[in-house]
Amino acid sequence: MDKIIIKNMAFYGYHGVLSEETTLGQKFFIDMEISKPLKEAGITDDLTKSVSYADIYERVENIARGKSYKLIEALAEAVAGDILKNFDINKIKVRIKKPEAPIPGHFDYVGVEIERSKND
Repeated sequence: MDKIIIKNMAFYGYHGVLSEETTLGQKFFIDMEISKPLKEAGITDDLTKSVSYADIYERVENIARGKSYKLIEALAEAVAGDILKNFDINKIKVRIKKPEAPIPGHFDYVGVEIERSKND
């Protein structure tokens, strides 16, 4: 299956369980893989045969900067559900990365990855 890939969309949000996370906020990074047949778009050079990356980015930004979620699992579900509902795609993989999670220790990020399809 063909894919559209958007990596490291960066947003400042107020997601988390701790009160400091919901009042101070932190950066989140979102990766997305969208499965959709792209041959016709490639042959015709016609955006209507694909999806607009700008439109997807705007929707993800509105979700990530909007409502606060306690769990990044819930944020990932909200993103996946919205994109599946509003775009003609078959399947989506969403990865949420939280590099400043309040965990004592050294790490690049904590995160979740979900995969959803129109049939779920």
